[in-house]
Amino acid sequence: MNDKVHACSFCGAPQEPDRPLIAGIDGHICEACVGLAHQVVSSWGRGRALAAPLKSPPKPLEIKEHLDRYVIGQEAAKETLAVAVYNHYKRLASESKNPRRTLEDDDRVEIDKSNILLLGPSGTGKTLLASTLARIVGVPFVIADATTLTQAGYVGEDVESILARLLDASNGSREVAEWGMVYIDEIDKLARQGETAHGTRDVSGEGVQQALLKLVEGTQVKVNPKGRKDAGESVLIDTRNILFVVGGAFAGLAKVLMRRLRPGPSSIGFHAEVGAFAASEDRDPRLYQSTHPDDLRQFGLIPEFIGRFPVLVGLQELDEAALVRILTEPRNALVRQYQQMFVFEGVRLDFTPEAVTAIARLAIERGTGARGLRSVMEGLLQRAMFELPSMSNVVECLVDAEAVTGQGAIQWRYRGADSADVQAEAGG
Repeated sequence: MNDKVHACSFCGAPQEPDRPLIAGIDGHICEACVGLAHQVVSSWGRGRALAAPLKSPPKPLEIKEHLDRYVIGQEAAKETLAVAVYNHYKRLASESKNPRRTLEDDDRVEIDKSNILLLGPSGTGKTLLASTLARIVGVPFVIADATTLTQAGYVGEDVESILARLLDASNGSREVAEWGMVYIDEIDKLARQGETAHGTRDVSGEGVQQALLKLVEGTQVKVNPKGRKDAGESVLIDTRNILFVVGGAFAGLAKVLMRRLRPGPSSIGFHAEVGAFAASEDRDPRLYQSTHPDDLRQFGLIPEFIGRFPVLVGLQELDEAALVRILTEPRNALVRQYQQMFVFEGVRLDFTPEAVTAIARLAIERGTGARGLRSVMEGLLQRAMFELPSMSNVVECLVDAEAVTGQGAIQWRYRGADSADVQAEAGG
C-alpha cells in the first residue's frame, strides 16, 4: 500500500482530502493550476485571433475623428466613447502579452472595465454613435434592444441571447467573443414598473435589470449556440472583459432633474406664485449632462444596476445650428441622400441656405430631434419625387424657404429654359 503524499508539480500544494491531484507520468497537478492553465491557453488563442487589430489599435483622437464624420456635436459623448474603446484595446493587449501565469501575481495589475451609460432625449444620436462605433472597432461588436428582453422562463429573449449574438459575430470563437463589445439600446424601457393592478410580475423591467447585473459585471454564462450549422454543446463565456455600453432616451428624466436643479415654490394656496415653476420649464439643452445616479434611481433603475455603469454620459439636445450641420456636413447627410436620389433621375436638387434653416426649425417644433429631419424632408419632397419620374427635360429642382413653410412651391428648371421661365413655372 502506497501511503506517500504527493504534491502539485506546479504550485507545490500537498495532496489533501479536499484537494485531489491529477496524476501524470512524472508529476501531479491540482485543480487550481488546471484552471490557471486553461486561462493562459485561452489568452493565447484570443491573442492569435486578434493579432491584426491589436497591432495598430486606433488612438482616441483617431476614433473621435471617425465619429466626427458621421455624428455632429455631442463632443463629450464622442470623447468618452473614444477613450473607452482605446482602453478596451489596451486591456486586450495587456491580457495577450502578459497573461496570468501564477496563482498569485503580486506585480501584475488587472485593469477593470468601465461600462458606459448614454442618456439623452430622442434624436440626439445615441444609436448613431453606437452603429458608427461598430465600423471602427476591430473586436466583435453587437447592438441589442432592451425592449425584447424578459426574465428567463417567460416569452421573449433572455439576456443570454445577447451573448449568443456576440458569439455569432465572433464566428463561433469563444475566446474572441470574451473580448467583444455590446451596446444595449432603449435601456430606459427597463425602468421599474412595480406590481400592476392584476398583480403580474414586472418581467420585462426590473426583472431584466436583475438578470443583467452579473452579466454586465463579469460572470461565466452558459450559452447555447442556437441556429449555427456547427452548433454543438453549450459554450461557457466569461463576460469579465466584455465592455457594455447602454443608452436610452429616459423620457421624463428631465422633470426629475429640474426638480433637483430648480426646485419650485414650496408654498401652496392663495399666496403661492403660480407662474414660478412654469417659467422653469425652459430647460437648458445640456440638462442631461447634470444627471446623478440618484436621478436614475428615481426614474426607476435599481441601485445595483446603476452601480455597474460608473461612466454616465449625458447627450445635449440639438439646437437649430446643430440640425443645420446634420443636414449638410456628415458623409451620409440627409441633403446628400436626397440629392443622390434625384441624381438617379438625372436631376440636380438644390436647397437655399434659408430653406435648410427652415427645415431645421420645423424639426425642432416637432420635438423629435434629428429624427424629425427626415420626416420634414419626406413631407417636403414627396410630391416632387412622385412627379419627377414622369417629367421630361428637367435639369434642376430648387427648394427655397417659401417652399418649406408652405408659402410657395418647389421650382423646376427645364433644359433650355432661362430664369424667367423657371419663375413662371413655379407661379403657374
